[in-house]
Amino acid sequence: MTTACPTGMAPTHASSAPNNSLAGRIDALPSSAGLWRFISLLALGGFFELYDLFETGYISSGLLATGVFHTGSAGVFGFSDQAAFASATFLGLFFGASLLAPYADRFGRRLTFMCALMWYGLFSLLMAFQQSAEMIILFRFLVGIGLGIELVTIDTYLSEWVPTHLRSRAFAFSFFIQFLSVPAVALMSWWLVPQTILSLEGWRWVVIAGALCSLVIWFIRKNLPESARWLAQQGRHQEAHQVLSAMEKRCGMTPGADFPPDDAAAQLPKKGRFSEIWAPAYRKRTLMLVVMNFFQAIGFFGFGNWLPALLSGKGTTVTHSLLYAFFITLAYPLGSLICSRYADKFENKWQIVMSSLMTVIFGTLFAFQTNPVLLIICGFLITYSNAWLTFSYHAYQTEIFPTHIRARAVGFCYSFSRLSTVFSSILIGLILQYAGTQGVIAFIVLSMLMVMLSVGIYGPKTRGIDLENI
Repeated sequence: MTTACPTGMAPTHASSAPNNSLAGRIDALPSSAGLWRFISLLALGGFFELYDLFETGYISSGLLATGVFHTGSAGVFGFSDQAAFASATFLGLFFGASLLAPYADRFGRRLTFMCALMWYGLFSLLMAFQQSAEMIILFRFLVGIGLGIELVTIDTYLSEWVPTHLRSRAFAFSFFIQFLSVPAVALMSWWLVPQTILSLEGWRWVVIAGALCSLVIWFIRKNLPESARWLAQQGRHQEAHQVLSAMEKRCGMTPGADFPPDDAAAQLPKKGRFSEIWAPAYRKRTLMLVVMNFFQAIGFFGFGNWLPALLSGKGTTVTHSLLYAFFITLAYPLGSLICSRYADKFENKWQIVMSSLMTVIFGTLFAFQTNPVLLIICGFLITYSNAWLTFSYHAYQTEIFPTHIRARAVGFCYSFSRLSTVFSSILIGLILQYAGTQGVIAFIVLSMLMVMLSVGIYGPKTRGIDLENI
């Protein structure tokens, strides 16, 4: 019989959940069309979040070209408005993930999820009609708050609904859908940014498209079920049984027998406390994830958000850099799709290490390329490794904390990736100005080495282990 994890204690062994337990019934869900449709529906929300994150680098050239943004000391805060724009995004993400994402532990995954999506869509739409750099940066900060809540809640939601044997594969497939947004925003920016349509500059249409589509998705996703694990942990036993039975029907199964009232998921405290993530059993995990998130964001967003600028630094024109960036960003969805074929065959911690090593190798090669074809190949492989890293660590960090503090712990650790990007966005702008593309790539390579060391040495194993037993 699986037993509950006492506060401050974490089991270190894997065990098979009984068939009539909540975990056992979730683990028995088959790899069916119904389950993958549910995963796809969750991923659609993440599509527009990543669309918005990656538009940072692509619309900046349009904002500069129209005279709204300025470079160097002419910027609003005395430095490049592009850097301030990126920093505002990630400062908002930091506040959303660290301060507001914990409400998903209090009010549920579904409600938090829907509120965050609505928040993001509305403020993104308002940002598209601002005329000054100051107001655009302010609204970008507000958009970032919604994004920070949404991304943490998606990860928590997904990990709690997917069977153990499909967790990594589900995250990889989810990010395949989410990452389709990256070439989408790159292509739309290449097409729209140089144009003016109906008296609106092209960059505004890029923003409007993402905002309107996200609000459409809000209506499509209203029927998503609440997390059965969260309901059971809240003592809402009958509701947990009902949503789980509905999921079993969705997957083509006969609903299972009701799980017992003393099920492991129901024995967790109804409310988690911030101090619990620093309990002896979780302290090392928390510190490991803080370090990992801080440095992986430099590598991921340092390359992703600054890709057009890095390519321009190699001598390409704005139009060519946006077109090259489109081909390079195809690796985000393709990498996730390819990785989904083997994601469950390896420990997530080692996938994080290997993907970081891949970024180190091809990032070094990218720094020394001048040939357009070789630039695209190296950039494609860096992007592939970033896609591999992303789904691996998103799955990993949701696995290693219990349900009652999962959103709080993940939000806190994940927020450090946003905090680091606030400062690294400014720092990368300065490095690019004084040390060029090679200096930026060196900064990224060193950051990924820190990711490898922190996770490789201190990360626990999770493959094939029920969430209740990690």
